[in-house]
Amino acid sequence: MSTPSSSSPSAQFSDTQTQLSATLRSLAARLPESLTVRELMQSCGEQGLLLFCCILTFPFLLPVSVPGVSTVFGALIVLIGVGVTFNRVPWLPRKLMDRKLARASLQPALEKGADVFTKVDRLSKPRLLALTHGASTNRFNGFMLFVAGVLLMAPFGLVPFSNTLPALAALFFAIGILQRDGYAILAGHGMTLGTIGYFGALIFGAIQGGRGLASLIGR
Repeated sequence: MSTPSSSSPSAQFSDTQTQLSATLRSLAARLPESLTVRELMQSCGEQGLLLFCCILTFPFLLPVSVPGVSTVFGALIVLIGVGVTFNRVPWLPRKLMDRKLARASLQPALEKGADVFTKVDRLSKPRLLALTHGASTNRFNGFMLFVAGVLLMAPFGLVPFSNTLPALAALFFAIGILQRDGYAILAGHGMTLGTIGYFGALIFGAIQGGRGLASLIGR
């Protein structure tokens, strides 16, 4: 299997027009004896990174925040967003990227992943293409994925939904880019605006509460 050089940090992504289920099946059929996570992601192009991005959002899809994890996972989503924006393989931890994967264990996982995304393909499909096609549009969607990652890193502690809303935004953007689904992109924008509004309300409430407390102390 031919893969981009793992030593080239500026290697461009491969094309993402093919559905991820088809990409995973094709990759499973032509796996070498072993390959690194870096080579696997470069073989899938943006799809590999965006699939990783989807997985990163899963721990936050409950209303309660996950302390200590959102900063790390949010930072990884930020890096993926940068990679999509500039159509380049972004920097990710070397220990993760250089990990060897054996065909015997990877092939069943890829085939199972293909089965899962076949179901996703039925629910999410190319539509509202003006929101998903073209280099400039893809850069903008990548930037919004970056914004969702930054919002996920916001230090709101155990405040309910403070991780869930930006995680949903990142998930919708990742699925929208993967599936060329403009409806998912719109949902991502909606979640991003909802997150900003929610955080704004929290900050406003904290300021008002601080002023109220200061006035009580000053009496």
